Amino acid sequence: MDLTHVHTMWAQDRASAALGMDCLEVTHTQGHGAATVTMTVTDTMVNGHDICHGGLIFTLADSAFALACNAGGSPTVAATCDISFITAARLGDTLVATAVERVAYGRNGITDVTVTRAVDAAVVAEFRGRSRSIRPTAPA
Repeated sequence: MDLTHVHTMWAQDRASAALGMDCLEVTHTQGHGAATVTMTVTDTMVNGHDICHGGLIFTLADSAFALACNAGGSPTVAATCDISFITAARLGDTLVATAVERVAYGRNGITDVTVTRAVDAAVVAEFRGRSRSIRPTAPA
């Protein structure tokens, strides 16, 4: 499948770029999308407990989720998401978000994202996103 649309979407994602995220891979095989995105925890991402702010871990997972669920070709957005934080990430840690679309049905889908620390593969968070396809927007 041609994934130009997903790469274009990523290139226009200023929020992910501002956080230093890097898309390592996006695929669509056997009707399901997958993506891997990394982000290194910087000093502006650390909270008052000296650990990575949970909202930024969520944002990393959400960015990987967006790539995976849009790989099928239809413009797709989050309907609902939830996250479970497992262990802390700290300044300098490189986080890896691996998204796998589990099921796509009608205009809906479910995508799981596991966020790990690159150095030791410890699971930092588990994220589940439920997606909904929307109508394409008209070009500006």
